[in-house]
Amino acid sequence: MATLTYDSEKTNQDEILKRIALAGYDSEKFRAPDDVYAKLAECCQYDRPLKTIAQNKGAAMDMKVGHGNHNHGEMAAPANKDAAQNQSQLKAVFDNYFSVKDALIKTDAATASAKAAELAASLKAVDMNKLSAEEHTAWMKVMQDLTANAESISKSKDVAKQRSAFAALSGSIYILAKVSKQDTPVYYQHCPMYNGGKGANWLSKENAIKNPYYGSQMLTCGSTVETIK
Repeated sequence: MATLTYDSEKTNQDEILKRIALAGYDSEKFRAPDDVYAKLAECCQYDRPLKTIAQNKGAAMDMKVGHGNHNHGEMAAPANKDAAQNQSQLKAVFDNYFSVKDALIKTDAATASAKAAELAASLKAVDMNKLSAEEHTAWMKVMQDLTANAESISKSKDVAKQRSAFAALSGSIYILAKVSKQDTPVYYQHCPMYNGGKGANWLSKENAIKNPYYGSQMLTCGSTVETIK
């Protein structure tokens, strides 16, 4: 049994239980993601009765009853605010990624370096507590690689090395984009020629191909392999 003590002006019970769930431990309100639970040491694993899900539904019902005297506008406002916070946490990350990509399309190593530095800064500014459960799980998987590759691009003036790091960076950004709500479609695109014919991917806000790995040499080389909405 755990006893929670917290400052109600800074957090609440649901936020604490959500973080505990993201670490792999169920509670009456939040069930841990199955993949996170599976990574717990065998000695830390436990019985996971399905009643957790039923209790989650019951808790949601209790919240509706408890707020029965509030109007719908008041109830919707916090949810909208949370959604906006989640979006704002990652929006700068995606925007800066696209700026790095655009610089590499132009084979502009100096701008790519500067934009990658902004990307690295936006990664450090993300407040994990404001991410959704799916975003948080993905973030924990890719955070270190994202930061390492962004910093690698920012510190290099060699466009070939920047493009190599960008290929790895794009793989991590793709994982994050898949679980994050996008305002507009994002296109996952593939260049079959890069890296000695092994190929590499990138994300774009445009369906038209503009290859960041070759720039003007082979600007339209590639294809869209997935649309993320």
